[in-house]
Amino acid sequence: MKAVDSNIVKSLPTGCLVSTCDNSGAKMLKVFSVKGHNTVKGKSPAAGVGDMVMASVVKGRPDVRKTVVMAVIVRQKKEYKRSDGTRVKFEDNAAVVLKDEKGNPKGTLFKGAIAKEATEKWPGIAKLARIVV
Repeated sequence: MKAVDSNIVKSLPTGCLVSTCDNSGAKMLKVFSVKGHNTVKGKSPAAGVGDMVMASVVKGRPDVRKTVVMAVIVRQKKEYKRSDGTRVKFEDNAAVVLKDEKGNPKGTLFKGAIAKEATEKWPGIAKLARIVV
């Protein structure tokens, strides 16, 4: 897990609903914690592209529902700026469900584009990503 050289806006606060873009069985996640995030007292932590979050499965297969999973945010609607000056934004907010803390994804197929920042930070996701933006 290496540092990202772009200024990613943290636009997904705790309590938000995020769809998944893999075939892990989960369809919708509710974020309740951001791993490794420090905030000022009174502010709620928020996540951006490439951040690991703890989430509960709200929609999905019956055996996966109501479980706590780790996930990585791979797309966000809010525009952010890269170090070369380009600005990136996606159509939706999306996450990938993880199997372990090392960053290995639970699913075997990703739908849609994956942000370059997420693939640089998490090599397990980069192996399965077909479209990297």
